[in-house]
Amino acid sequence: QVQLVESGGGLVQPGGPLRLRCAASGDGVSIYAMGWYRQAPGNERELVAVITTGGTINSRTSMEGRFTISMDNAGKTVDLRMNSLKPDDTGIYYCHAVEVKDRDYFLDPDFGSWGRGTQVTVSS
Repeated sequence: QVQLVESGGGLVQPGGPLRLRCAASGDGVSIYAMGWYRQAPGNERELVAVITTGGTINSRTSMEGRFTISMDNAGKTVDLRMNSLKPDDTGIYYCHAVEVKDRDYFLDPDFGSWGRGTQVTVSS
């Protein structure tokens, strides 16, 4: 089982930047992909961006150019750098990880492990 610990959320003014980080751990864990989803108040959880250990990135089109996802060489930590934040970006951001054994389903949120979430609030 993968344990995920998120950090970096908080309050930021519109137009400002924020970086989220997620660290994965667990005995015998072999990560295939890690990423971020977010859930705004009253909305369903939606994909923000996912990156595989091979460097393939899937991201929400509306966030491209503002959000950048990256993974460390060990494949255990993923960063989400967010720029030009908007009030609509407010929500709880959840880290998600999928192990190699489930690699065919790495974009399926029903597979893998979840972090507890970190609140991002964009407001003046």
